[in-house]
Amino acid sequence: DMALRCAASLAAGRQPRGPRREGTVRWSSAAKASAVKINEKASREKILTLESMNPQVKAVEYAVRGPIVLKAGEIEKELRKGIKKPFTEVIKANIGDAHAMGQRPITFLRQVVALCTYPNLLDSPSFPEDAKKRARRILQGCGGNSLGSYTASQGINCIREDVASYIERRDGGVPADPDNIYLTTGASDGISAILKILISGGGKSRTGVMIPIPQYPLYSAAISELGAIQVNYYLDEENCWALNVNELRRALNEAKAYCNPKVLCIINPGNPTGQVQNRKCIEDVIHFAWEEKLFLLADEVYQDNVYSEGCQFHSFKKILYEMGPEYYNNVELASFHSTSKGYMGECGYRGGYMEVINLHPEIKGQLVKLLSVRLCPPVSGQAAMDIVVNPPVPGEESYAQFIKEKESVLNNLAKKAKLTEDMFNKIPGVHCNPLQGAMYAFPRIFIPPKAIEEAKAHKMAPDMFYCMKLLEEAGICVVPGSGFGQREGTYHFRMTILPPVEKLKIVLEKVKDFHIKFLEKYA
Repeated sequence: DMALRCAASLAAGRQPRGPRREGTVRWSSAAKASAVKINEKASREKILTLESMNPQVKAVEYAVRGPIVLKAGEIEKELRKGIKKPFTEVIKANIGDAHAMGQRPITFLRQVVALCTYPNLLDSPSFPEDAKKRARRILQGCGGNSLGSYTASQGINCIREDVASYIERRDGGVPADPDNIYLTTGASDGISAILKILISGGGKSRTGVMIPIPQYPLYSAAISELGAIQVNYYLDEENCWALNVNELRRALNEAKAYCNPKVLCIINPGNPTGQVQNRKCIEDVIHFAWEEKLFLLADEVYQDNVYSEGCQFHSFKKILYEMGPEYYNNVELASFHSTSKGYMGECGYRGGYMEVINLHPEIKGQLVKLLSVRLCPPVSGQAAMDIVVNPPVPGEESYAQFIKEKESVLNNLAKKAKLTEDMFNKIPGVHCNPLQGAMYAFPRIFIPPKAIEEAKAHKMAPDMFYCMKLLEEAGICVVPGSGFGQREGTYHFRMTILPPVEKLKIVLEKVKDFHIKFLEKYA
Protein backbone atom coordinates (compact mmCIF):
# COMPACT_ATOMS: atom_id res chain seq x y z
CA ASP A 1 0.00 0.00 0.00
CA MET A 2 2.81 2.37 0.93
CA ALA A 3 4.57 1.61 -2.34
CA LEU A 4 1.40 2.34 -4.33
CA ARG A 5 0.89 5.66 -2.52
CA CYS A 6 4.46 6.70 -3.25
CA ALA A 7 4.08 5.67 -6.88
CA ALA A 8 0.86 7.65 -7.25
CA SER A 9 2.51 10.72 -5.66
CA LEU A 10 5.46 10.43 -8.02
CA ALA A 11 3.15 10.07 -11.04
CA ALA A 12 1.33 13.24 -9.94
CA GLY A 13 4.63 15.11 -9.59
CA ARG A 14 4.49 15.30 -5.76
CA GLN A 15 7.15 14.30 -3.27
CA PRO A 16 6.11 11.00 -1.67
CA ARG A 17 5.17 11.08 2.00
CA GLY A 18 6.79 8.23 3.88
CA PRO A 19 5.77 6.74 7.19
CA ARG A 20 5.75 9.42 9.89
CA ARG A 21 9.33 9.05 11.11
CA GLU A 22 12.46 11.16 11.17
CA GLY A 23 15.01 10.97 8.36
CA THR A 24 14.81 10.67 4.59
CA VAL A 25 12.24 8.62 2.72
CA ARG A 26 13.70 5.43 1.30
CA TRP A 27 12.13 4.14 -1.92
CA SER A 28 11.63 0.41 -2.18
CA SER A 29 12.28 -1.15 -5.58
CA ALA A 30 8.61 -2.18 -5.64
CA ALA A 31 7.53 1.49 -5.34
CA LYS A 32 9.84 2.50 -8.18
CA ALA A 33 8.52 -0.26 -10.42
CA SER A 34 4.95 0.77 -9.62
CA ALA A 35 5.68 4.41 -10.46
CA VAL A 36 7.14 3.44 -13.85
CA LYS A 37 4.04 1.34 -14.61
CA ILE A 38 1.68 4.20 -13.69
CA ASN A 39 3.64 6.61 -15.89
CA GLU A 40 3.46 4.14 -18.77
CA LYS A 41 -0.29 3.93 -18.28
CA ALA A 42 -0.61 7.71 -18.14
CA SER A 43 0.91 8.08 -21.60
CA ARG A 44 -1.05 5.32 -23.35
CA GLU A 45 -3.16 6.29 -26.37
CA LYS A 46 -6.46 8.12 -25.74
CA ILE A 47 -9.68 6.35 -26.70
CA LEU A 48 -11.16 9.55 -28.14
CA THR A 49 -8.95 11.22 -30.76
CA LEU A 50 -9.56 13.28 -33.91
CA GLU A 51 -9.25 10.03 -35.87
CA SER A 52 -11.68 8.04 -33.69
CA MET A 53 -14.28 10.75 -32.98
CA ASN A 54 -17.68 10.99 -34.69
CA PRO A 55 -16.78 12.26 -38.20
CA GLN A 56 -20.13 14.06 -38.52
CA VAL A 57 -19.37 16.18 -35.44
CA LYS A 58 -15.88 16.85 -36.81
CA ALA A 59 -17.46 18.17 -40.02
CA VAL A 60 -19.58 20.73 -38.10
CA GLU A 61 -18.60 24.39 -38.50
CA TYR A 62 -20.30 27.33 -36.79
CA ALA A 63 -18.80 30.55 -38.09
CA VAL A 64 -20.42 33.05 -35.70
CA ARG A 65 -18.41 31.45 -32.88
CA GLY A 66 -15.51 30.29 -35.01
CA PRO A 67 -11.74 31.03 -35.14
CA ILE A 68 -12.22 34.78 -35.48
CA VAL A 69 -14.09 34.91 -32.15
CA LEU A 70 -11.43 32.77 -30.42
CA LYS A 71 -8.80 35.23 -31.69
CA ALA A 72 -10.88 38.15 -30.36
CA GLY A 73 -10.87 36.47 -26.93
CA GLU A 74 -7.07 36.14 -27.02
CA ILE A 75 -6.68 39.83 -27.94
CA GLU A 76 -9.00 40.83 -25.07
CA LYS A 77 -6.78 38.88 -22.64
CA GLU A 78 -3.69 40.67 -24.01
CA LEU A 79 -5.38 44.07 -23.58
CA ARG A 80 -6.21 43.20 -19.95
CA LYS A 81 -2.53 42.36 -19.37
CA GLY A 82 -1.61 45.84 -20.62
CA ILE A 83 -0.15 44.73 -23.97
CA LYS A 84 -0.36 47.75 -26.32
CA LYS A 85 -2.61 47.55 -29.38
CA PRO A 86 -3.73 50.21 -31.90
CA PHE A 87 -7.12 50.14 -30.05
CA THR A 88 -8.30 50.00 -26.44
CA GLU A 89 -11.16 47.47 -26.74
CA VAL A 90 -12.42 44.71 -29.01
CA ILE A 91 -15.90 45.52 -30.35
CA LYS A 92 -17.72 42.23 -30.96
CA ALA A 93 -20.13 42.75 -33.84
CA ASN A 94 -20.12 39.05 -34.70
CA ILE A 95 -23.31 37.81 -33.06
CA GLY A 96 -26.87 39.07 -32.59
CA ASP A 97 -26.59 39.33 -28.79
CA ALA A 98 -28.56 42.50 -28.03
CA HIS A 99 -28.08 42.81 -24.26
CA ALA A 100 -24.32 42.19 -24.52
CA MET A 101 -24.27 45.21 -26.83
CA GLY A 102 -25.99 47.42 -24.27
CA GLN A 103 -29.68 47.06 -25.15
CA ARG A 104 -31.87 47.38 -22.02
CA PRO A 105 -34.25 44.51 -21.15
CA ILE A 106 -38.01 45.04 -21.50
CA THR A 107 -39.15 45.84 -17.92
CA PHE A 108 -42.44 43.92 -18.05
CA LEU A 109 -40.81 40.69 -19.30
CA ARG A 110 -38.22 40.80 -16.52
CA GLN A 111 -40.88 41.60 -13.89
CA VAL A 112 -42.95 38.54 -14.80
CA VAL A 113 -39.92 36.22 -14.91
CA ALA A 114 -38.72 37.63 -11.55
CA LEU A 115 -42.15 36.99 -9.99
CA CYS A 116 -42.19 33.43 -11.37
CA THR A 117 -38.65 32.81 -10.10
CA TYR A 118 -39.26 34.19 -6.60
CA PRO A 119 -43.02 34.03 -5.90
CA ASN A 120 -42.61 35.80 -2.51
CA LEU A 121 -42.45 38.97 -4.62
CA LEU A 122 -46.12 38.49 -5.50
CA ASP A 123 -46.87 40.23 -2.17
CA SER A 124 -44.63 43.20 -3.04
CA PRO A 125 -46.33 46.51 -3.93
CA SER A 126 -43.33 47.26 -6.24
CA PHE A 127 -44.73 45.00 -8.98
CA PRO A 128 -47.74 45.89 -11.17
CA GLU A 129 -50.91 43.78 -11.01
CA ASP A 130 -50.84 42.83 -14.73
CA ALA A 131 -47.37 41.28 -14.23
CA LYS A 132 -48.55 39.42 -11.10
CA LYS A 133 -51.61 38.10 -12.97
CA ARG A 134 -49.42 36.58 -15.69
CA ALA A 135 -46.92 35.16 -13.19
CA ARG A 136 -49.69 33.47 -11.17
CA ARG A 137 -51.12 31.91 -14.35
CA ILE A 138 -47.71 30.57 -15.42
CA LEU A 139 -46.98 29.21 -11.90
CA GLN A 140 -50.36 27.45 -11.82
CA GLY A 141 -49.22 25.59 -14.94
CA CYS A 142 -46.04 24.39 -13.17
CA GLY A 143 -45.80 21.30 -10.95
CA GLY A 144 -45.82 22.42 -7.30
CA ASN A 145 -46.34 26.03 -8.53
CA SER A 146 -42.59 26.20 -9.10
CA LEU A 147 -40.45 27.18 -12.07
CA GLY A 148 -38.02 24.55 -10.79
CA SER A 149 -40.21 21.60 -11.82
CA TYR A 150 -40.12 19.78 -15.14
CA THR A 151 -42.96 20.61 -17.52
CA ALA A 152 -44.64 18.55 -20.23
CA SER A 153 -42.21 17.88 -23.12
CA GLN A 154 -44.23 20.15 -25.43
CA GLY A 155 -44.14 22.93 -22.83
CA ILE A 156 -46.56 24.44 -20.31
CA ASN A 157 -50.15 24.17 -21.61
CA CYS A 158 -51.29 27.72 -20.84
CA ILE A 159 -48.19 29.15 -22.60
CA ARG A 160 -48.93 27.05 -25.69
CA GLU A 161 -52.49 28.43 -25.60
CA ASP A 162 -51.05 31.98 -25.45
CA VAL A 163 -48.76 31.21 -28.41
CA ALA A 164 -51.75 29.97 -30.44
CA SER A 165 -53.73 33.16 -29.59
CA TYR A 166 -50.74 35.30 -30.58
CA ILE A 167 -50.44 33.54 -33.97
CA GLU A 168 -54.19 34.05 -34.60
CA ARG A 169 -53.90 37.79 -33.82
CA ARG A 170 -50.73 38.18 -35.89
CA ASP A 171 -52.23 36.38 -38.89
CA GLY A 172 -55.60 38.18 -38.84
CA GLY A 173 -57.70 35.34 -37.49
CA VAL A 174 -56.09 32.30 -39.17
CA PRO A 175 -56.83 29.48 -36.67
CA ALA A 176 -53.97 28.06 -34.58
CA ASP A 177 -54.18 24.90 -32.45
CA PRO A 178 -52.18 24.81 -29.16
CA ASP A 179 -51.64 21.10 -29.83
CA ASN A 180 -49.50 22.05 -32.89
CA ILE A 181 -47.30 24.31 -30.71
CA TYR A 182 -44.04 22.99 -29.23
CA LEU A 183 -42.04 25.19 -26.86
CA THR A 184 -38.32 24.90 -27.57
CA THR A 185 -34.90 25.87 -26.23
CA GLY A 186 -34.54 28.88 -28.52
CA ALA A 187 -35.58 28.43 -32.15
CA SER A 188 -32.36 26.44 -32.79
CA ASP A 189 -33.60 23.47 -30.72
CA GLY A 190 -36.82 23.25 -32.73
CA ILE A 191 -35.03 23.49 -36.09
CA SER A 192 -32.59 20.73 -35.07
CA ALA A 193 -35.43 18.48 -33.82
CA ILE A 194 -37.46 18.81 -37.04
CA LEU A 195 -34.38 18.16 -39.19
CA LYS A 196 -33.50 15.13 -37.06
CA ILE A 197 -36.93 13.54 -37.62
CA LEU A 198 -36.89 14.35 -41.36
CA ILE A 199 -33.51 12.88 -42.30
CA SER A 200 -33.31 9.29 -43.54
CA GLY A 201 -32.06 7.01 -46.31
CA GLY A 202 -28.61 6.22 -47.66
CA GLY A 203 -26.63 6.86 -50.82
CA LYS A 204 -28.69 8.61 -53.49
CA SER A 205 -31.83 8.35 -51.35
CA ARG A 206 -30.23 10.28 -48.43
CA THR A 207 -32.36 13.30 -47.47
CA GLY A 208 -31.37 16.57 -49.13
CA VAL A 209 -32.04 19.83 -47.27
CA MET A 210 -32.36 22.97 -49.39
CA ILE A 211 -30.92 26.04 -47.67
CA PRO A 212 -30.42 29.65 -48.80
CA ILE A 213 -26.91 30.87 -49.55
CA PRO A 214 -25.93 32.99 -47.68
CA GLN A 215 -27.46 31.09 -44.71
CA TYR A 216 -27.34 31.13 -40.93
CA PRO A 217 -24.67 28.49 -40.09
CA LEU A 218 -27.00 26.60 -37.71
CA TYR A 219 -28.42 24.96 -40.85
CA SER A 220 -25.15 23.75 -42.36
CA ALA A 221 -23.98 22.65 -38.87
CA ALA A 222 -27.15 20.63 -38.18
CA ILE A 223 -27.05 19.09 -41.67
CA SER A 224 -23.38 18.04 -41.15
CA GLU A 225 -24.08 16.65 -37.68
CA LEU A 226 -27.01 14.58 -38.94
CA GLY A 227 -25.15 13.39 -42.03
CA ALA A 228 -27.74 14.83 -44.43
CA ILE A 229 -27.01 16.39 -47.83
CA GLN A 230 -26.84 20.19 -48.07
CA VAL A 231 -28.50 21.56 -51.21
CA ASN A 232 -27.63 25.22 -51.83
CA TYR A 233 -29.93 27.69 -53.53
CA TYR A 234 -28.53 31.19 -54.05
CA LEU A 235 -30.28 34.42 -53.11
CA ASP A 236 -30.03 37.17 -55.74
CA GLU A 237 -27.62 39.81 -54.41
CA GLU A 238 -28.18 42.09 -57.42
CA ASN A 239 -31.89 42.13 -56.57
CA CYS A 240 -31.68 42.90 -52.82
CA TRP A 241 -31.11 39.22 -51.91
CA ALA A 242 -34.48 38.18 -53.36
CA LEU A 243 -35.48 34.51 -53.53
CA ASN A 244 -36.18 33.34 -57.07
CA VAL A 245 -38.22 30.18 -57.72
CA ASN A 246 -36.25 29.43 -60.91
CA GLU A 247 -33.14 29.20 -58.72
CA LEU A 248 -34.99 26.83 -56.35
CA ARG A 249 -35.92 24.68 -59.34
CA ARG A 250 -32.32 24.63 -60.63
CA ALA A 251 -30.99 23.59 -57.20
CA LEU A 252 -33.65 20.90 -56.74
CA ASN A 253 -33.19 19.35 -60.19
CA GLU A 254 -29.39 19.22 -59.86
CA ALA A 255 -29.66 17.69 -56.35
CA LYS A 256 -31.94 14.87 -57.52
CA ALA A 257 -28.90 13.28 -59.19
CA TYR A 258 -27.20 12.60 -55.83
CA CYS A 259 -29.82 12.78 -53.03
CA ASN A 260 -33.52 12.92 -52.21
CA PRO A 261 -34.34 16.60 -51.60
CA LYS A 262 -37.39 16.76 -49.34
CA VAL A 263 -36.85 19.78 -47.06
CA LEU A 264 -36.87 23.48 -48.01
CA CYS A 265 -35.59 26.00 -45.43
CA ILE A 266 -36.52 29.69 -45.65
CA ILE A 267 -35.19 32.47 -43.39
CA ASN A 268 -37.54 35.48 -43.43
CA PRO A 269 -36.52 38.19 -42.61
CA GLY A 270 -33.13 37.01 -43.80
CA ASN A 271 -30.03 36.24 -41.74
CA PRO A 272 -27.36 37.34 -42.64
CA THR A 273 -28.89 39.21 -45.60
CA GLY A 274 -31.73 41.19 -43.99
CA GLN A 275 -34.22 40.94 -46.89
CA VAL A 276 -37.98 40.78 -46.17
CA GLN A 277 -39.93 38.56 -48.56
CA ASN A 278 -43.02 39.97 -50.24
CA ARG A 279 -46.36 38.16 -50.46
CA LYS A 280 -45.88 37.09 -54.13
CA CYS A 281 -42.48 35.54 -53.34
CA ILE A 282 -43.94 33.55 -50.41
CA GLU A 283 -46.86 32.35 -52.58
CA ASP A 284 -44.38 31.18 -55.25
CA VAL A 285 -42.30 29.30 -52.65
CA ILE A 286 -45.39 27.61 -51.16
CA HIS A 287 -46.63 26.58 -54.63
CA PHE A 288 -43.16 25.18 -55.40
CA ALA A 289 -43.10 23.19 -52.12
CA TRP A 290 -46.63 21.86 -52.81
CA GLU A 291 -45.77 20.92 -56.40
CA GLU A 292 -42.44 19.24 -55.51
CA LYS A 293 -43.67 17.63 -52.24
CA LEU A 294 -41.19 19.45 -49.99
CA PHE A 295 -41.48 19.89 -46.22
CA LEU A 296 -41.24 23.64 -45.47
CA LEU A 297 -39.21 25.13 -42.61
CA ALA A 298 -39.90 28.86 -42.05
CA ASP A 299 -37.38 30.52 -39.71
CA GLU A 300 -39.28 33.67 -38.67
CA VAL A 301 -37.33 34.76 -35.58
CA TYR A 302 -36.87 38.31 -36.96
CA GLN A 303 -40.59 38.85 -37.58
CA ASP A 304 -40.63 41.99 -35.39
CA ASN A 305 -37.50 43.39 -37.09
CA VAL A 306 -38.79 45.07 -40.28
CA TYR A 307 -37.48 48.56 -41.06
CA SER A 308 -37.75 49.52 -44.75
CA GLU A 309 -40.67 51.53 -46.08
CA GLY A 310 -43.01 49.34 -48.10
CA CYS A 311 -41.78 46.13 -46.43
CA GLN A 312 -44.07 44.05 -44.25
CA PHE A 313 -43.67 40.70 -42.51
CA HIS A 314 -46.01 37.99 -43.82
CA SER A 315 -45.92 34.64 -42.07
CA PHE A 316 -45.77 31.53 -44.26
CA LYS A 317 -48.69 30.10 -42.23
CA LYS A 318 -50.95 33.08 -43.06
CA ILE A 319 -50.15 33.07 -46.80
CA LEU A 320 -50.55 29.27 -46.91
CA TYR A 321 -54.05 29.63 -45.38
CA GLU A 322 -55.01 32.38 -47.81
CA MET A 323 -53.95 30.25 -50.80
CA GLY A 324 -56.89 27.93 -50.14
CA PRO A 325 -57.61 24.41 -48.80
CA GLU A 326 -55.67 22.58 -51.53
CA TYR A 327 -52.50 24.13 -50.10
CA TYR A 328 -53.51 24.73 -46.47
CA ASN A 329 -54.56 21.12 -45.85
CA ASN A 330 -51.55 19.55 -47.54
CA VAL A 331 -48.30 21.52 -47.28
CA GLU A 332 -46.32 20.38 -44.22
CA LEU A 333 -44.91 23.49 -42.52
CA ALA A 334 -42.86 24.11 -39.38
CA SER A 335 -42.50 27.79 -38.36
CA PHE A 336 -40.09 29.03 -35.67
CA HIS A 337 -39.94 32.01 -33.30
CA SER A 338 -37.73 32.97 -30.37
CA THR A 339 -37.23 35.31 -27.39
CA SER A 340 -33.68 36.07 -28.60
CA LYS A 341 -34.34 38.61 -31.37
CA GLY A 342 -37.12 41.13 -32.10
CA TYR A 343 -37.26 43.95 -29.55
CA MET A 344 -36.69 41.53 -26.63
CA GLY A 345 -33.13 40.38 -27.30
CA GLU A 346 -33.44 37.81 -24.48
CA CYS A 347 -30.88 35.36 -25.91
CA GLY A 348 -29.81 33.87 -22.58
CA TYR A 349 -33.26 32.60 -21.57
CA ARG A 350 -33.21 30.20 -24.54
CA GLY A 351 -36.95 30.58 -25.11
CA GLY A 352 -38.68 29.68 -28.38
CA TYR A 353 -41.52 27.84 -30.03
CA MET A 354 -42.39 26.05 -33.24
CA GLU A 355 -45.78 25.55 -34.84
CA VAL A 356 -45.95 22.40 -36.98
CA ILE A 357 -48.98 21.90 -39.24
CA ASN A 358 -50.22 19.05 -41.44
CA LEU A 359 -47.99 16.54 -39.65
CA HIS A 360 -48.94 12.87 -40.09
CA PRO A 361 -50.74 11.83 -36.82
CA GLU A 362 -48.24 9.00 -36.20
CA ILE A 363 -45.31 11.37 -36.74
CA LYS A 364 -46.74 13.73 -34.12
CA GLY A 365 -46.24 10.97 -31.54
CA GLN A 366 -42.70 10.37 -32.79
CA LEU A 367 -41.88 14.10 -32.51
CA VAL A 368 -43.19 14.28 -28.92
CA LYS A 369 -41.13 11.15 -28.11
CA LEU A 370 -37.98 12.78 -29.57
CA LEU A 371 -38.60 15.99 -27.60
CA SER A 372 -39.29 14.03 -24.39
CA VAL A 373 -35.71 12.70 -24.43
CA ARG A 374 -34.55 16.24 -23.55
CA LEU A 375 -37.35 16.35 -20.92
CA CYS A 376 -38.46 19.97 -21.43
CA PRO A 377 -37.17 23.40 -22.48
CA PRO A 378 -35.85 25.71 -19.68
CA VAL A 379 -38.96 26.79 -17.77
CA SER A 380 -37.76 30.39 -17.27
CA GLY A 381 -37.36 30.54 -21.07
CA GLN A 382 -40.93 29.28 -21.48
CA ALA A 383 -42.11 32.08 -19.14
CA ALA A 384 -40.14 34.68 -21.15
CA MET A 385 -41.70 33.35 -24.39
CA ASP A 386 -45.14 33.76 -22.81
CA ILE A 387 -44.57 37.50 -22.32
CA VAL A 388 -43.48 37.89 -25.95
CA VAL A 389 -46.79 36.39 -27.10
CA ASN A 390 -48.92 37.78 -24.25
CA PRO A 391 -47.64 41.34 -23.63
CA PRO A 392 -49.57 44.12 -21.84
CA VAL A 393 -52.65 45.30 -23.74
CA PRO A 394 -54.31 48.76 -23.86
CA GLY A 395 -56.03 49.41 -20.53
CA GLU A 396 -53.46 47.49 -18.45
CA GLU A 397 -51.20 49.53 -16.18
CA SER A 398 -47.91 48.37 -17.79
CA TYR A 399 -49.03 49.01 -21.37
CA ALA A 400 -47.70 52.58 -21.77
CA GLN A 401 -44.20 51.74 -20.51
CA PHE A 402 -44.09 48.48 -22.50
CA ILE A 403 -45.03 50.17 -25.80
CA LYS A 404 -42.56 53.00 -25.17
CA GLU A 405 -39.68 50.54 -24.56
CA LYS A 406 -40.62 48.29 -27.50
CA GLU A 407 -40.91 51.17 -29.99
CA SER A 408 -37.70 52.75 -28.72
CA VAL A 409 -35.72 49.55 -29.46
CA LEU A 410 -37.29 49.04 -32.91
CA ASN A 411 -37.00 52.71 -33.96
CA ASN A 412 -33.36 52.69 -32.89
CA LEU A 413 -32.67 49.56 -34.94
CA ALA A 414 -34.37 51.11 -37.99
CA LYS A 415 -32.13 54.22 -37.68
CA LYS A 416 -29.03 52.06 -37.31
CA ALA A 417 -30.01 49.92 -40.32
CA LYS A 418 -30.19 53.04 -42.53
CA LEU A 419 -27.00 54.56 -41.05
CA THR A 420 -25.07 51.32 -41.66
CA GLU A 421 -26.25 50.95 -45.25
CA ASP A 422 -25.44 54.62 -46.05
CA MET A 423 -21.99 54.59 -44.43
CA PHE A 424 -20.94 51.29 -46.06
CA ASN A 425 -21.98 52.55 -49.50
CA LYS A 426 -19.70 55.58 -49.11
CA ILE A 427 -16.62 53.34 -48.78
CA PRO A 428 -14.81 52.62 -52.09
CA GLY A 429 -14.86 48.90 -52.87
CA VAL A 430 -17.81 48.16 -50.54
CA HIS A 431 -21.45 47.63 -51.57
CA CYS A 432 -24.27 47.08 -49.08
CA ASN A 433 -27.87 46.20 -50.00
CA PRO A 434 -30.67 47.89 -47.99
CA LEU A 435 -31.14 46.35 -44.54
CA GLN A 436 -34.88 45.75 -44.86
CA GLY A 437 -35.05 43.72 -41.64
CA ALA A 438 -33.29 41.50 -39.04
CA MET A 439 -30.19 42.98 -37.34
CA TYR A 440 -27.18 42.55 -39.63
CA ALA A 441 -25.42 44.13 -42.56
CA PHE A 442 -23.84 41.76 -45.10
CA PRO A 443 -21.75 44.09 -47.29
CA ARG A 444 -19.87 42.84 -50.34
CA ILE A 445 -16.18 43.78 -50.21
CA PHE A 446 -13.63 44.03 -52.99
CA ILE A 447 -10.45 42.11 -52.07
CA PRO A 448 -7.46 42.83 -54.36
CA PRO A 449 -5.68 39.89 -56.08
CA LYS A 450 -2.50 40.44 -54.00
CA ALA A 451 -4.49 40.03 -50.78
CA ILE A 452 -6.14 36.89 -52.18
CA GLU A 453 -2.67 35.44 -52.90
CA GLU A 454 -1.46 36.25 -49.38
CA ALA A 455 -4.61 34.68 -47.89
CA LYS A 456 -3.94 31.50 -49.88
CA ALA A 457 -0.35 31.47 -48.61
CA HIS A 458 -1.79 31.53 -45.07
CA LYS A 459 -4.27 28.75 -46.05
CA MET A 460 -7.17 31.12 -45.33
CA ALA A 461 -10.30 32.10 -47.24
CA PRO A 462 -9.72 35.67 -48.54
CA ASP A 463 -12.55 37.14 -46.46
CA MET A 464 -11.34 35.30 -43.34
CA PHE A 465 -7.92 36.89 -43.97
CA TYR A 466 -9.60 40.30 -44.34
CA CYS A 467 -11.66 39.89 -41.14
CA MET A 468 -8.62 38.68 -39.18
CA LYS A 469 -6.68 41.78 -40.27
CA LEU A 470 -9.67 43.99 -39.35
CA LEU A 471 -9.66 42.40 -35.88
CA GLU A 472 -5.88 42.67 -35.37
CA GLU A 473 -5.54 46.22 -36.69
CA ALA A 474 -8.84 47.88 -35.67
CA GLY A 475 -10.22 45.68 -32.88
CA ILE A 476 -13.47 44.99 -34.77
CA CYS A 477 -14.80 41.41 -34.68
CA VAL A 478 -17.06 40.49 -37.63
CA VAL A 479 -17.76 37.15 -39.36
CA PRO A 480 -16.43 36.39 -42.86
CA GLY A 481 -19.00 35.71 -45.58
CA SER A 482 -17.42 32.31 -46.25
CA GLY A 483 -18.95 31.17 -42.92
CA PHE A 484 -22.44 31.79 -44.35
CA GLY A 485 -21.80 30.83 -47.98
CA GLN A 486 -21.57 33.16 -50.98
CA ARG A 487 -21.24 32.97 -54.76
CA GLU A 488 -17.79 31.92 -55.96
CA GLY A 489 -15.48 34.91 -56.39
CA THR A 490 -17.54 37.26 -54.15
CA TYR A 491 -16.52 38.25 -50.62
CA HIS A 492 -18.59 39.60 -47.72
CA PHE A 493 -18.70 39.89 -43.97
CA ARG A 494 -21.61 39.94 -41.53
CA MET A 495 -21.77 42.69 -38.95
CA THR A 496 -24.50 43.21 -36.38
CA ILE A 497 -26.11 46.67 -36.10
CA LEU A 498 -26.76 46.22 -32.36
CA PRO A 499 -24.09 48.53 -30.81
CA PRO A 500 -25.41 51.90 -29.51
CA VAL A 501 -25.55 54.55 -32.29
CA GLU A 502 -22.39 56.39 -31.17
CA LYS A 503 -20.39 53.16 -30.91
CA LEU A 504 -21.81 51.93 -34.24
CA LYS A 505 -20.57 55.15 -35.91
CA ILE A 506 -17.08 54.48 -34.46
CA VAL A 507 -17.20 50.88 -35.77
CA LEU A 508 -18.23 52.03 -39.26
CA GLU A 509 -15.51 54.73 -39.32
CA LYS A 510 -12.90 52.19 -38.24
CA VAL A 511 -14.04 49.75 -40.95
CA LYS A 512 -13.83 52.57 -43.51
CA ASP A 513 -10.28 53.58 -42.46
CA PHE A 514 -9.15 49.95 -42.37
CA HIS A 515 -10.66 49.13 -45.78
CA ILE A 516 -9.01 52.11 -47.50
CA LYS A 517 -5.60 51.19 -45.99
CA PHE A 518 -6.16 47.53 -46.95
CA LEU A 519 -6.85 48.51 -50.59
CA GLU A 520 -3.73 50.73 -50.65
CA LYS A 521 -1.53 48.04 -49.13
CA TYR A 522 -2.60 45.32 -51.58
CA ALA A 523 -3.21 47.51 -54.66
